[in-house]
Amino acid sequence: MSIQILRDIRGLRVQVIHANDAEGQQLVEHLKRIGCFVETAWPAPEAYAETADLVLLSVDQEDRDALQKLFRSRSDRSPTVIAIVGYENPSTLALVLESGALAVVERPIKPFGLLTQIALARSLWTERRAQTRRVRKLERKLTGIQEIQKAKTILMSSHGLSEEEAYGSIRRQAMAKRVSMEEMATAIIRASELLNFRPDDA
Repeated sequence: MSIQILRDIRGLRVQVIHANDAEGQQLVEHLKRIGCFVETAWPAPEAYAETADLVLLSVDQEDRDALQKLFRSRSDRSPTVIAIVGYENPSTLALVLESGALAVVERPIKPFGLLTQIALARSLWTERRAQTRRVRKLERKLTGIQEIQKAKTILMSSHGLSEEEAYGSIRRQAMAKRVSMEEMATAIIRASELLNFRPDDA
């Protein structure tokens, strides 16, 4: 995966949120030399560019309100963020943490080390995305198990079946209808709720 991340750096779509001064221009030129596609924004926008894979973000206490508004726009699809800082005071560090940055570049920005920070940040971002997908998959699996257990309880109570018989019934119905057992369990639960619905409960 590490080699792939290094290969993918060439061609990354990068949003540089930095003043259009000499330092900002040098940063953009260096990113282009690496092989990135760069777009710039200043002052800080209300949201990250939808097309951005990576954002290099100037973090300054003077821009706190605009930065915090930008941070609130973050979602699961937000890009990798690298913070650019000139100070290490508590207020600036708090903003860096709030930004969700996975790497930090110090001012004055130097070309040496930038590629390393990009690679590290992208590696961490990729790992987090994979971990989030695994967690969601496990959550869906756990929810499915709970649904099947509830459906079994309904069948055992309403039809006098054993736990094994109830499980077999759900399995057979799922196969016959070509759906997953979890979907079949959900259908059984919903049917039971409809049958037991009383207007007084509404």
